[in-house]
Formats: sequence, C-alpha cells, structure tokens
Amino acid sequence: MALGATIHTFTVQLADVDRGVYEELSLRVARHPSETDAFMITRVLAYCLEYEEGIAFSEGISSTDEPAVLVRDMTGRLTAWIEVGAPDADRLHYGSKLADRTVVYTHRDPAKVMAPWAGKRIHQADTITLHSFDPGFVDDVVKSVERRNTMTLSITERQIYLDLNGTALSAAIHDHPLE
Repeated sequence: MALGATIHTFTVQLADVDRGVYEELSLRVARHPSETDAFMITRVLAYCLEYEEGIAFSEGISSTDEPAVLVRDMTGRLTAWIEVGAPDADRLHYGSKLADRTVVYTHRDPAKVMAPWAGKRIHQADTITLHSFDPGFVDDVVKSVERRNTMTLSITERQIYLDLNGTALSAAIHDHPLE
C-alpha cells in the first residue's frame, strides 16, 4: 500500500520590504513521501519570496509538466515558472519557453546545481536566476517544522529574517545568474 502525502499548514506573516509585499498567508502544503523536508521548506520559501496574485503550488510530482510553484495571470496564461531543487537543463528550457519569467530556488550547493547546465541549450538562459540561501539555513529551518506552523518572514535588502514556531533564523538570499 502506497503512503499518502503529509499535510503541513503554514500561517505566514509576510513582509517583503524589497518588493513592497505585505500579506498574511494560509498555506496547506502536501509533502509527498519521496519529498524531503528541505525540499518542502524551499518550496514554501520560494512561494513566499515570489508571492504575487495568481501564485500557486503545482500538483507536485504527479504533474511532470509543471514546476513546483507557478504564477498565472487572470486569463490563465503562465507568467512565472518557479522551480525548486535541481531541475535539469531540459526542464528549464521547457519552462522558459512557456513562461515570461523562470527562476530556481535551491537548498543545495548552487555550484553543483548549475554544473550540469553548462553547455546545454536553455531558452533565454541569460534571464534565468538560481537563488540559494546561506549554507545550513534550510537545514536549520527544517528542525523547527511541525505539522502546523506559524511563520513570520521578513525580507529586506536580500536578507531573510524568519521566525518559525518560535525559532528565529536569518540568511542572505544569493543570486546566481545562468548567463
């Protein structure tokens, strides 16, 4: 018998000073048994850091033709393709052809994530950015994750200030253009 997804809830107070976004979010996040907590947290962070009207989590691993997070306009047109983890070059190529904007958020070593993309054909690679966090940040966040979570997330000058269930953490957001 296959195991089902574990549902985590996040009540988020988001204050993204860099973009002028201030929201209270209630997120229900399904974590598939094959998904690590680090991947799930990176998905939640990507959602918050990219938050705008029309943002949504995809169907997850059951939907291979969508990214982890996506943004659609009011007509249903895909405007942002937001990958998490270490997608392959073909997936980035595909996503960047479908959406106006493509970004990647990773909890892994950015050099190791980008290495397989070298020399590969990626549509509009010069407009794609890989975002990472200080080493160990996502692992530290994972230690505070529960099934029901209260999160305060502030972003200012590309610095994250996070309080998750009473544990305060901070990290820089590092940008790595594909060029």
